[in-house]
Amino acid sequence: SAQPRTWSGLLWVLLVGFSPSSWAQQGTQPQSIKIEGDITLGGLFPVHSRGPAGVPCGEIKREKGIHRLEAMLYALDQINSDPDLLPNITLGARILDTCSRDTYALEQSLTFVQALIQKDNSDVRCSNGEPPIIPKPERVVGVIGASGSSVSIMVANVLRLFAIPQISYASTAPELSDNSRYEFFSRVVPPDSYQAQAMVDIVKAMGWNYVSTLASEGNYGESGVDAFLQISREAGGLCIAQSIKIPREPRPGEFEKVIKRLMETSNARGVIIFANEDDIKRVLQAAKKANLTGHFLFVGSDSWGAKNSPIQDQEDVAEGAVTILPKRASIDGFDQYFTSRSLENNRRNIWFAEFWEDDFKCKLTRPGIKYDPGRRKCTGDERINRDSQYEQEGKVQFVIDAVYAMAHALHSMHLDLCAGSMGVCEKMDPVEGRMLLQYIRSVNFNGSAGTGVMFNENGDAPGRYDIFQYQLSNVSSPGYKLIGQWTNHLRLNSEEMQWSGGDRKIPESVCSFPCESGERKKMVKGVPCCWHCELCDGYQYLLDEFSCDMCPFDMRPLKNRTGCRPTPIIKLEWSSPWAIIPVFLAILGILATTGVIVTFIRFNDTPIVRASGRELSYVLLTGIFLIYLITFLMIAEPSVAVCAFRRLLLGLGMCISYAAMLTKTNRIYRIFEQGKKSVTPPKFISPTSQLIITFILISVQLLGVFIWFGVMPPHTIIDYEEQKPPNPEFARGVLKCDMSDLSLILCLSYSIVLMITCTVYAIKSRGVPETFNEAKPIGFTMYTTCIIWLAFVPIFFGTAQSTEKMFIQTTTLTVSMSLSATVSLGMLYIPKVYVIIFHPEQNVQKRKRSFKAVVSIKPEMEHKKKKSKRHVN
Repeated sequence: SAQPRTWSGLLWVLLVGFSPSSWAQQGTQPQSIKIEGDITLGGLFPVHSRGPAGVPCGEIKREKGIHRLEAMLYALDQINSDPDLLPNITLGARILDTCSRDTYALEQSLTFVQALIQKDNSDVRCSNGEPPIIPKPERVVGVIGASGSSVSIMVANVLRLFAIPQISYASTAPELSDNSRYEFFSRVVPPDSYQAQAMVDIVKAMGWNYVSTLASEGNYGESGVDAFLQISREAGGLCIAQSIKIPREPRPGEFEKVIKRLMETSNARGVIIFANEDDIKRVLQAAKKANLTGHFLFVGSDSWGAKNSPIQDQEDVAEGAVTILPKRASIDGFDQYFTSRSLENNRRNIWFAEFWEDDFKCKLTRPGIKYDPGRRKCTGDERINRDSQYEQEGKVQFVIDAVYAMAHALHSMHLDLCAGSMGVCEKMDPVEGRMLLQYIRSVNFNGSAGTGVMFNENGDAPGRYDIFQYQLSNVSSPGYKLIGQWTNHLRLNSEEMQWSGGDRKIPESVCSFPCESGERKKMVKGVPCCWHCELCDGYQYLLDEFSCDMCPFDMRPLKNRTGCRPTPIIKLEWSSPWAIIPVFLAILGILATTGVIVTFIRFNDTPIVRASGRELSYVLLTGIFLIYLITFLMIAEPSVAVCAFRRLLLGLGMCISYAAMLTKTNRIYRIFEQGKKSVTPPKFISPTSQLIITFILISVQLLGVFIWFGVMPPHTIIDYEEQKPPNPEFARGVLKCDMSDLSLILCLSYSIVLMITCTVYAIKSRGVPETFNEAKPIGFTMYTTCIIWLAFVPIFFGTAQSTEKMFIQTTTLTVSMSLSATVSLGMLYIPKVYVIIFHPEQNVQKRKRSFKAVVSIKPEMEHKKKKSKRHVN
């Protein structure tokens, strides 16, 4: 097509620029492993680390480089010796070193596309004029690699142009799942998006909702964190406190700044870390230096995995770290293969001598290499795992699976295109890259670890992860312990987890702790995981997680404020101290009043009873009896009938008493006033007239009560405001009659008017001789009664704000009425009863006085007063 031809011109220029001669001039002659075969696979491995500035390659990488490279060689050996897989076809290889640097890897990978670049040789002639015989360049049908995601991205962009399929054994960047940009890229490891999903699930399983992220600058770290952020946003319930990036070339003090920034949100103890080994180690060192051992709870990606190198000498800081690693198994066959490698039997690996020196800490004599007297000389008899430590590198399994995936795809392709033919047929010479890609995406076989190897439409392998925790305390052998698995969903054995100091309880990494019962969340703007807790106070309850609402007027909140409950309803109980005293006084008063009435009836025709005005006395005693009786109605449980009788009798008893006393005092006052003017007696002083006047006065009270009945029929109410203190636990609804304080005073107001009027007449009649009539006892009665009621008013209204208002006011009212009735009974009738019972000799007829005698007494009284005044002067 036009696009590859366009790019091929540009790449030819690059290829010439990086030709073997130019590398030789720069002193960096490229080295590669060449394995002859019918079909050649490319291989990209980080045999060396990244070199310092200006130098492409650094020290050799034993595990990530040599182990993985040897895994490819081992897989090729296995496939080539397998009679059932690609029979009569030998797989060869061209394996290159990426030096852990994307730009260097791009230069190296141009080797793979040389055969595909069309060269114009029409102008080239030999000395004899014949066209040159140019050997057919090596053609790579597919590439195994690379390791780092940034390297794979760089290489994939080139291989895509020439339709060369690529299968990576370690690149996990989510970006590589974009099939529109990296359509020829596949991988036997799951992408970091699965890893990020697993890490989100781990964080949520531990109950954390506030974490920080830490990423090494570069494709792996940044894309991993981006995937974590995106998945956490979609899942919800997880907030990111800090998202920190570690520069590629950290300055001195950079990691101390990272720790300082993390501590700005110290509640976010969980730290999600997508970083390379060096950065992980330096973060742990900085945390230890800041004396924050045990504070941070790390969740590490597969770059941390179960490696010891990042945590070496920082084990106490790393304690409790949860790490993730693609599910893997140690391949026993590879262990046997690798530990049997020696300088003699492994000459095909051009970097094996360098590995040998590094692994056994010795020095080989090699051409061009100056002998170092400080290191011992290698004997060549050293053996791996005998004279050096050996542990199979974690991605060995995936390297083998990647090679086998390519082999299975080629096998299926051969069966379809070259059925019945031995070796590579014309249809597979050359191998068409796009067709091979389709076969790669269709493979499905059991890999070296026994797990299925397959690819989805984006070339990604299924997500299978082992979850580890680094445990240091209370364990026989400190190290990484398998605590769970993730295969599309999380299975975490939290009982196996332990944290700093051996603590089994999962530490918290939350912005805000859950609110207590009855507290609402007041969210912090822009941070959905952070809130302040505010108590639903007063009579509020928790309507939902974020708001309080008032309970209905007849309810109060539950103790935990999660709802409302009915407010208890109370009334004045007979057993209450507020009721016992008034009832006791009322019973005594009723007994005394009954005794007086019985005595008067028994001695109805005796002079004392007749002289006291029998008719009005019985009326007055009836009023006193009703005053005592109202106490029981005021304390009885409110009902319509009780409320009706309260209205009727509350003012009626006092009205009857004071109406009778007013009629008496008025009669006496009129008699003596009339005596000053003439000897004619005043009108309406007969017993019948007195009764009529009394009943007229009483009827006014009755009329008012019946009008009240008509306007507002009596009924009960429950007053929830009367006993509603700030603490709802003490709130009570008070069952009461529909009588407000104002209506109660209005009910008594007429009686108070009668009482005051009677007092005025009693004052005016104070000069009448006590042997003549009852004016003075009535006067004393009224004075005392006024004092009682004057004391009643401030007590009654002064307790209006009290939580026990009803009890105090009821007691005050009933006691005041009983006292006023007792004063009337004691002043007016107890002396008479005493004489009748204990001194009957005084209960005799005295000389009858006419109205004329009364008139004659008046001047004599005035004369005595004048004489006494002159004597004083």
